[in-house]
Amino acid sequence: MARSITYREALNEALAQEMERDSSVIVMGEDNAGGEGAPGEQDAWGGVLGVTKGLYHRFPGRVLDTPISESAFIGAAIGAATAGMRPVAELMFVDFMGVCFDQIYNQAAKFRYMFGGKAVTPVVIRTMYGAGLRAAAQHSQCLYPLFTHIPGLKVVLPATPYDAKGLMIQAIRDDDPVMFFEHKALYDLAGPVPEESYTLPFGEANVVREGGDVTIITLGRMVHTALEAAGQLAAGGTECEVVDLRTTSPLDEDTVLESVESTGRVVVVDEAHPRCSIATDISALIAQQAFGALRAPIEMVTAPHTPVPFSSTLEDRYIPDAQRIANAVKTVTGWTR
Repeated sequence: MARSITYREALNEALAQEMERDSSVIVMGEDNAGGEGAPGEQDAWGGVLGVTKGLYHRFPGRVLDTPISESAFIGAAIGAATAGMRPVAELMFVDFMGVCFDQIYNQAAKFRYMFGGKAVTPVVIRTMYGAGLRAAAQHSQCLYPLFTHIPGLKVVLPATPYDAKGLMIQAIRDDDPVMFFEHKALYDLAGPVPEESYTLPFGEANVVREGGDVTIITLGRMVHTALEAAGQLAAGGTECEVVDLRTTSPLDEDTVLESVESTGRVVVVDEAHPRCSIATDISALIAQQAFGALRAPIEMVTAPHTPVPFSSTLEDRYIPDAQRIANAVKTVTGWTR
């Protein structure tokens, strides 16, 4: 039986094992090493929430502190990847993507295509996302739909420590640029994780709960909220199948559609804003390819189309919760056809 470690520890272990295996893997970002010549060199923070803590002294010269200039170090990581390295760069909060977005969507994402398949860019960009930690509107957004929209990028959102380790190792070994999204509210979540190295393939969703009445499709932190709702609903006799997408690009369309075909009722849960989101994309996919299987209209549970509030009361209402998901399930099960 695998020992239990946190989401944070699983990511750290994945990075360490890959750095031991492959000398071309480097880590870079703000506060990863504490600052050259500063006392932090000794305590080496490991990034703002400690994911890379302990790596600085284990891998001399391969854990790099960067200036507070996302355009500089994300660009440097992408350039290093084209030159044979496998950098893991930390974009501290995804909200800072505006500073370096051109390097990601207009350069890294297009190299393989523009060079006729001959160029590889094995860079991983780790970033934090999501509300719930009172970090306000500029540090709490769910911007993974923007990156999912861009051909050439792979987009990963692990929901558990087990998935975090396996998907991170897969991301580092992948020859394409990978956006790796870590929900800041999951770092202390503990779960079983094998000590040995392993990978989880991209584009394979995980059915984390089986049920025949309603399909709940979700990702990231919302997987746990959906499971909470499914548990409440089961007590009343409604069995929900919960599908964790794991990656949004590539997307496991087959698992989504197979589940919809079996239940005929769908709730899509997404912490991102409702316009042009993963929820809308999944809903469109189902409407196009499984419309005949639907026994009720598709329900979406998302955050509202507003910035994330700083007020704790408002932020708690902003984030989709188990009750909202349960209410959506009750809505779709109330339809008869």
